[in-house]
Amino acid sequence: MQPELVRVDYRNPRHGADLVHLLNHYASATEGGNQPLPAEVMAKLPATLATIPHAFSVLCYVDGVAAGLVNCFEGFSTFKCKPLINIHDVVVLERFRGQGIARLLLEAVEKIARERGCCKITLEVLEGNTAAQKAYLKFGFDGYELDPMMGKALFWQKVLK
Repeated sequence: MQPELVRVDYRNPRHGADLVHLLNHYASATEGGNQPLPAEVMAKLPATLATIPHAFSVLCYVDGVAAGLVNCFEGFSTFKCKPLINIHDVVVLERFRGQGIARLLLEAVEKIARERGCCKITLEVLEGNTAAQKAYLKFGFDGYELDPMMGKALFWQKVLK
């Protein structure tokens, strides 16, 4: 196994196809909601990401096969007055799990975050995704809290239609 990390060029047809393939695979799995991406999303995603200045993605190829992906967005911490990186998606195909690919992707994100002067890296993980939680904890992530008396932060959403 020879992993190769590549910063995604959203306008590169192979990168775009591999990004969409991996993200659709994740979306179709239990941890991604059991729903494939809509055809419109798959068709537009790489070109749309190319228009977002603070978006970046990293692909991991193993012997030429797209095995893993991380999609990230730069945000801003008002409490630190510094940028931060939010990891939005982490995908590793089942047959490549347990081989350190998630760690390689997270290391790549951390390197980029440090280069950009970021104060932290954030991500969300589902309560039932214990394998991902274990990998994130091992890498140094933990629940977010400002004061233990107030508890850990919750990630909420409001879907707009």
